[in-house]
Formats: sequence, structure tokens, C-alpha cells
Amino acid sequence: MYDVYAVREDFPVLKEVVYLDSTATTQTPVPAVEAMVEYFYKYAGNHGRGAHRLAREATNRYEDARETVASFLDAEPSKTVFTKNTTEGINLIANSYPWEAGDHIITTLLEHHSNLLPWLRLQKKGVKVTIISPDSEGKIDISSIEEAFTEKTRLVAITQVSNVFGSIQDVKNITRLAHRNGIRTLIDGAQSAGHMPVSLKDLDCDFFATAGHKGLLGPQGTGVLYIKEPDILDSASVGGGTVSDIEGCNYVLEPSPACFEAGTPNIPGVIALGKAVEYVKKIGVSEIESHEIKLATETAKRLSELEHVEVYGPDDRAGIVPFNVKGLHAHDVALILDQTRKICVRSGHHCAIPIVRFLKVDSTVRASFALYNTEEEVDILVDAVADLKALVS
Repeated sequence: MYDVYAVREDFPVLKEVVYLDSTATTQTPVPAVEAMVEYFYKYAGNHGRGAHRLAREATNRYEDARETVASFLDAEPSKTVFTKNTTEGINLIANSYPWEAGDHIITTLLEHHSNLLPWLRLQKKGVKVTIISPDSEGKIDISSIEEAFTEKTRLVAITQVSNVFGSIQDVKNITRLAHRNGIRTLIDGAQSAGHMPVSLKDLDCDFFATAGHKGLLGPQGTGVLYIKEPDILDSASVGGGTVSDIEGCNYVLEPSPACFEAGTPNIPGVIALGKAVEYVKKIGVSEIESHEIKLATETAKRLSELEHVEVYGPDDRAGIVPFNVKGLHAHDVALILDQTRKICVRSGHHCAIPIVRFLKVDSTVRASFALYNTEEEVDILVDAVADLKALVS
């Protein structure tokens, strides 16, 4: 197991706060930040748009990052597209796939709005959507997905890890089941990549979208989209960098990934993402997963022992612990924790209104863990929540 205290030295803000909001965004390590600074100071040029030395250097570093990220996810670089976040990646698929009226999509109540709204909007084009509900712990029964299949089902879109429950879905077997029925799958990996081992060759999904600024430790404004068969899509966004030739009213698109990356990309962000992924790989994603699960399991257990606290989610959770303090609004709890102990947790519906309503509440407090959190921080959180009993008794 790695030395968490040595790791914390690469995240200076952790000296100021107890940061337990990594499901929203992780902190970015010093080596990744330094990579962005180096870009601006030493070789700031555009990607793929020049023969001079700065442009060549920027292009090479950007493409090196693609190789790094693709290798980490066990994917091919030519099928690995850089986006600005998970949301953009999912929307790219929704807007680029050749849908026909009557086509059918299956998704779940667990989804972040990013993996729900793009499919619901397709109803305007005559696409039908079925939303599968989980059990009380936030897990999807695979048989309920199979029962929803029709002859017109084209896609199953599902999160690998719920950002509300912390529950982990069996996306590998869901993909196998879908493929046996000629159906493609899209996996929202925003809460899995970097937090647990992910092999896209092993999962065999058709699309996988994730964010750079979560488990991969990269900066905001970076994301990754894997497309197993790029040729089935007609890219919804075209422009600079996406074409190899134009003559008259006809044009020829570049092959993937260039055809999906229109315009000037977030070059410094992507280069930093490559460095961040190298950082995660060096520590070991399996070790990170074990560490986060240990902290989350201990937190959930101890919070559930407090009579004024309700904890949600399964025992076999990822590094996410949602809870509420009876008699206090989630936002008030978050503010009190921040003001009294400098604890940063998320509160609200977490961009997942349907599944929070499924819990019969309007919001929850969410503590989420990353590779840099410690057992001492678990103690601080639990003690602070325990002290809230005086406000509700």
C-alpha cells in the first residue's frame, strides 16, 4: 500500500481543509499543474496546426497524453477522443448516432443528468426511452434490463458507479447481455475511471465516457470518450482540424479521433491530464480502490451508528457515502461542517434529481474519498456529524 501522507504533499490545498468532495472534482497533483505551467512558458502553440517548433512540441505532447490515457484504460488511441467532460462525451454520442424514429434506449433512474437528459431529448426525434429503477441500495437487477429489451432497442446507457449511492453496477455482464441481443452499450465511467481498474477491452462496451477532473486527477475542462466503432457515427461537431479535404460543397473527414475533436482543444489541460494519469498509474489504481473503499466503509458504518443520521447505499460501496442528519437540511449540514471544521462535503441533489427523489428526500450530504484522504479525516467527519445531535435533539 502506498504512503498516503507522502501523496498528500502533492496536493497543497489539503493542508487547509478536510476535502471530502472528490466525487464532484478531485484535487490535481503538483506534477500535473507543473505540466500546464511548462506548456504556457515553454511551448504554447496550437495542436496539429503548424510546422514550427512550438506547434510541433504542443502536438507531440498532446498526442503523448492520448497514448498515456488510452493505455491506462486499455483502449486504442485512435478510438480515444478528448472532450471537455463526461457530459460532452455522452452528448457527442447522442447527437452523432444515426437514430431513427421508433428506436429504443434503456437507461436507469440512477443516472447523473448527463446520462439521462441527452436520451430524454431524443424523444423529440421519436426515440423511445425506458428508465429502469434500482433496488433500495442503488443496484440494478440485470434481469430488469433484459425484460425491457425490444426489437427496436439500440442502446443501454448506464453508470458504472452511482454518484448518489456509491453503488457499483455489473456493467460487464450488462454489456454481454446487450451484445447477445444486438444492442450497444454506453458506460458512464465518471466515478469509476481512476477509482478502480477499468479495462475497456475487458468490458467490451461500445462507448465509455469519463471526466479528467475526477478519478484521473486531471484539471477541469478535460474528459475522455472511447468509441469502439468510430465509423458508425456521423460527428455532430465539425470544423477546424476535422477534415482532410474540401472541394466545392463536398468534404472528407479525418479518421478518428480527429473527426470528433473540432476546433482548438484544451491543449494544456490534456497534457496535464496525461501527467495526472501517469501519477495514478504509478501509485496503482487497485491500491487506490482498496484505500477509498476502506475509508468509505468505515465512514458509513460509524455514521449509521448515530441515531440522528441516516446513511444510504450498499455495504459494498465505492468511495462514496451519502447521508442526512434528521431535522437538518443537507445544505445546512454542509455549511456547518465547513464553518466549524473546514470539512468540504457536497450537498444537494448531485445533478441526479430522479434518484434523490427515489430516496424520498430532496437532497443528501455526500462525503466522497480519493487517494489522498486519511483515517484521521474520517474521525474528524464522524465527530463533527456526531456533534450535530445537539442541534436536532
